[in-house]
Amino acid sequence: MKIYLVGGAVRDKLLGLPVKDRDWVVIGSSPEEMESLGYKPVGRDFPVFLHPQTHEEYALARTERKTGPGYKGFSFHTSADVTLEQDLMRRDITINALAEDENGEIIDLYNGQNDLKSGILRHISPAFIEDPLRVVRVSRFAARFNFTVADETMELMKDLSESGELETLVPDRVWVDFEKALDTHHPTQFFEVLRQCSALKILFPEIDRLFGVPQPPKHHPEIDTGIHTMLVLSQACLLTDDLTVRFAALVHDLGKGTTPKDKLPRHHGHEQRSVKLVKKLCDRYRVPNRYRELALIVAKEHQTCHKINELRADTVAKKLESIDAFRRPDRFEQYLKACEADAKGRTGFEQADYSNAATFRKYYEAAKNIETQSLIDSGLEGIELGNSIRKMRIKAIEAVKSA
Repeated sequence: MKIYLVGGAVRDKLLGLPVKDRDWVVIGSSPEEMESLGYKPVGRDFPVFLHPQTHEEYALARTERKTGPGYKGFSFHTSADVTLEQDLMRRDITINALAEDENGEIIDLYNGQNDLKSGILRHISPAFIEDPLRVVRVSRFAARFNFTVADETMELMKDLSESGELETLVPDRVWVDFEKALDTHHPTQFFEVLRQCSALKILFPEIDRLFGVPQPPKHHPEIDTGIHTMLVLSQACLLTDDLTVRFAALVHDLGKGTTPKDKLPRHHGHEQRSVKLVKKLCDRYRVPNRYRELALIVAKEHQTCHKINELRADTVAKKLESIDAFRRPDRFEQYLKACEADAKGRTGFEQADYSNAATFRKYYEAAKNIETQSLIDSGLEGIELGNSIRKMRIKAIEAVKSA
């Protein structure tokens, strides 16, 4: 029996990155032997065991073959005769097919170290095309490492996109890679690679249709709405590590992709169309509520922050209530970040000061800090209390505006 450290742990170690999870492959063993040594079986589809002390995963070496359509259409074979080379061959790309033995020696059977140095994502074998999820995974690795995809691998990804196999992907699995891609320094790479291989229009048509849609050059020198969206996402990454803000920034303008052609380059009413499309995308991928709620607010109300200096005090008070700023101040701050990313996500505006967020925050602070106990002590309640509080908030905002 021989044990090797494999996959991402070896890759990240060679890249000088922190190793979070370690996976091991066991050659020349059996389920019975593993259990006799104290390993706990946990694998449902194939033999995987937890180490009795470290609780890290140890998988028996295996081969696999395609038996049906979709992500789950695979059968696995494991035995003491399966070699390390066979086990590594079933993996997706060369940089994930590295192994390390007990002496720290790297086993590199598929030239993964050279691809690491060159910043290239390359498939190992033609079997790559058997798993449609690999299109999403490779795109995510491109975002994580800012690597390029080898031409021959991109061709296979295009073949997968055209095969209809992407429609069989489990939404939850796609969302896992989507979320991980947002949590990188280069998330725009995820969407750019998906677009290059024609997968974006299948998996995220709401985002894909933004490309090629014009906007008024006066406000958007980059003109193309898809380019603007990628610029906004990049700005969100510079402003915050908060993935909910990054997601909201990405989807805030989805409605511009459905603007009637005879109305272009203006996008009147795109906010409400964006809200509907955000709901559709979130429903399809079962996006967690914390992402969904902020994204809907930003889609509907981003113009409010951009036009804050033009709004009357009563309108500002109404918008603060619509955004739910008084009950969710943390989310109000997230909203302001997303609006700032939108304003800076335009060619030539990347370094521009966005004072609107500070102005909106100042109005919020004034409205939040009004003294309401006297109203409650006077016996007001229900609608009357709410109206009185609103009037006080408007008065506080007016005082700030006139200062």
